[in-house]
Amino acid sequence: MFINRIKKSGCLSNFRNGVRHTVLTIKNLNIMNDFLLIFRREPVTGQTQQSPAQLQAWMKEWQDWMGGIAAQNKLVNQGNRLDQDGSVVKAGGIVTNGPYVEVKEVIGGYTIIRAESQEEASEIAKGCPILKVGGSVEVRAIMAM
Repeated sequence: MFINRIKKSGCLSNFRNGVRHTVLTIKNLNIMNDFLLIFRREPVTGQTQQSPAQLQAWMKEWQDWMGGIAAQNKLVNQGNRLDQDGSVVKAGGIVTNGPYVEVKEVIGGYTIIRAESQEEASEIAKGCPILKVGGSVEVRAIMAM
């Protein structure tokens, strides 16, 4: 005979022949995954340059947004900005200059966050300051190798 009981801890206890068998219920586990946020926007040109005051305000928005993620203990790696120039290496040793020759947007940087789901990671990305200047945030789960 089985007696099942859900404990406050989220465990399922089975008593069988006087022995307790405890199994965690999956719905009560707080599993967190890492997500890569990739920041894209149109390249900055002379016409889109910001004044020093605008640049300082822009950096403050980024610091506040990152600080909010860190305060929730969901910031894994702040990441870095990426230079617009680069190269692409293809099979056969072919190297081309400029990774985004035919694309209007460039990848400007990345951040790694921790969230329970793709939906939660996307909600966090909705607060990114790059969205205010017409940019986008690509949200990708990081798969363990």
